[in-house]
Amino acid sequence: MRSEAPQFADQLAGELARRGAIVDGHFRLSSGRHSGRFIQKFRMLEDPRLVELVARAIADRARVYEPTVVVSAAVGGIVLGYEVARQLGTLALFVEKERDVPALRRGFRLGPGDRALVVEDVVTTGLSIREVIDVVRAAGASIGAVAIVVQREPVDFGIPTIVLLEVPVESYEPADCPLCARGVPLTDPGSRRA
Repeated sequence: MRSEAPQFADQLAGELARRGAIVDGHFRLSSGRHSGRFIQKFRMLEDPRLVELVARAIADRARVYEPTVVVSAAVGGIVLGYEVARQLGTLALFVEKERDVPALRRGFRLGPGDRALVVEDVVTTGLSIREVIDVVRAAGASIGAVAIVVQREPVDFGIPTIVLLEVPVESYEPADCPLCARGVPLTDPGSRRA
């Protein structure tokens, strides 16, 4: 994993805090795990100026991997993936569910000549990234690198990984959650469930 410039990480952490994007409580994460802290990525994605700055930081660090396409996960990753691709001058594709299975839809195609940069906004367990990686590889393309805006827990994808900001936050299996044990009401802000 490549360490990123502390100055940008500090700037990004300040922006997230200022926007109220880091929220304390009791949350069911998209992974199904529970946590006492949630990162509301849409506080970042709602501001085109901030998305442009974050995408530029990713693109500047990702050029060395020579991506030919940026691939992200729907829905939250679409805006970020598009802007990173715009900064790199590549196509922007996204993976979405079809009958509950991650897939390239809408006529998107990848092949052996493609080298993907997989982009994700917030990572806890890395499930969404792993799903995107599997789809990219199944299409015959290679992965140049993974880029993450905020990483909550360390995850090794076995691929060069760019992390802009690490925000260590404990998460728990529901059966082991101390917040559940204390009876703290659970909120489900995740985007993976209907």
